[in-house]
Amino acid sequence: MPKAALFDVDGTLVDSNDLHAEAWGEIFRRFGVDIPHAVIRQQIGKGGDNLMPALLPPRLIAAHGPEIEAQRRSLYRDRYLPRVRPFPGVRALFEALRRDDIRIMLASSAAEQQVRQHCAMLDIADLIEGTVSGDDVAHSKPCPDLFAAALNRLGGIDPQDVVVIGDSPYDMEAASKLGIPAMGLLCGGFDAGLLRWSGAAALFEGPWTLPARIDDWLPAEVAKPCPAPAPIS
Repeated sequence: MPKAALFDVDGTLVDSNDLHAEAWGEIFRRFGVDIPHAVIRQQIGKGGDNLMPALLPPRLIAAHGPEIEAQRRSLYRDRYLPRVRPFPGVRALFEALRRDDIRIMLASSAAEQQVRQHCAMLDIADLIEGTVSGDDVAHSKPCPDLFAAALNRLGGIDPQDVVVIGDSPYDMEAASKLGIPAMGLLCGGFDAGLLRWSGAAALFEGPWTLPARIDDWLPAEVAKPCPAPAPIS
């Protein structure tokens, strides 16, 4: 049985991915770049350090990157965060895990203040050992830094004794880089095939569908990523 579970937050425990994409889009337009919502949406799950290079011209990032990120954080906090809603079943799931002595950490690319606010919204602060946020590491997902920091805070636990639960391909990729099995949740809006291809060992609709016992999450043989689709000629 795994000894610990590392949970992503946005799109995994709270319904916020579309709101993040809206906030990024609004800020980009302030700086003269109009990017379709659907394009931004596919990058949600990354922190600004990895999201902006995927969407913005390098010269704009060099000139205004920190300003864009600061304005985006402020806008999201003031206008979008009040609209975030928790997914159902999170506290009940965490209580079941703790009854089995499973240690729980949150590992999110978001800012620390935002992670704390989501903890309060979910009423789970008494059930987790701690959090790791984008403010704690040099590189956000899909880099493995967040999950590596979480392992370190759990006392250097073996990655094979841990399970990651996330909603984005970037969660799956980051976990795979450390050899941690990852469960994919579809409630964040990412395609099931993409999550499988990125490394998800199993898929569930959301936290409300995860079995109470962590042993029931993992398939008997951890699934391998699906092969990449053939290029369109």
